[in-house]
Amino acid sequence: MGLFGFGKKKHQDDAASEAEADETKKDAVEAEASEADEQTDADEQAAEGFSGRGETTGPWDVDDEDVPDYDEYLDIGSLMLPMLPMQFENAALRLKGDRATGAVLGAIITVGNSTLELEAYAAPKTMGLWDDVRADLRDANQEATEVDGTFGKELLLPVHLKGGTVLTRIVGVDGPRWMLRGIFAGKAAEDGEEQKKVLDEYFTKVVVVRGEEPLAPRDMIPMHPPITPAQRRAMAEAAANGEQDDAADGVIPGRPQGPFNSDHETETKTTLSRGPMFSEVR
Repeated sequence: MGLFGFGKKKHQDDAASEAEADETKKDAVEAEASEADEQTDADEQAAEGFSGRGETTGPWDVDDEDVPDYDEYLDIGSLMLPMLPMQFENAALRLKGDRATGAVLGAIITVGNSTLELEAYAAPKTMGLWDDVRADLRDANQEATEVDGTFGKELLLPVHLKGGTVLTRIVGVDGPRWMLRGIFAGKAAEDGEEQKKVLDEYFTKVVVVRGEEPLAPRDMIPMHPPITPAQRRAMAEAAANGEQDDAADGVIPGRPQGPFNSDHETETKTTLSRGPMFSEVR
């Protein structure tokens, strides 16, 4: 009986060990399959494009149902810009302008040794603009390469400067009657770089204000000198108090009269030219 009992226990122990091994193997297979599925989902998202705008992430339209609270954003007209990423000591915002007219023509965000240049353009009501713009850029620049990136179809374009060649990454996201274009340069144009992740995230937090002005497709949506959150609150308070001044009437000093089309952009063609510094926010 003793031998039989020992043999039965040993058999039970062996069976338990086998079952445990099978369960461990099953868990490993499931974990591997889960990782493969996650990678497949990521690959499919990159291949299919950036489809979550206005639902789970931005860039946002000011009238999106789930638009984030932008009370503390900087207002430059067509764009509401979030706070700068502060993990980089030299993070800065520079506004680019037309030397002749003084009009604001773009925003450039710097983190580390990378930059992100932002402009918003009017688009048709019934269709997006980025596919056509991307095709035009690709046709006009023989060195441009189309890739599947963070925001769907993107362009990689080397820019040759006196000091050497810099890689730029041009992205576009279509919204309701607008397209937001971002030009990433430096490490932000290279996969796997922290600065790329930081500026990609910044791009998704931007809020676009199309406005009701009649603009032709590809016209730049007008920008104006920056208005800080504190200034907006002061303007709202003045309006609430019935003060008859520019703030109460909603008049923004220095606001340019649009539209500005692509031919107007004397400096955005090169993308890396340093324009006049209107203001810098750190």
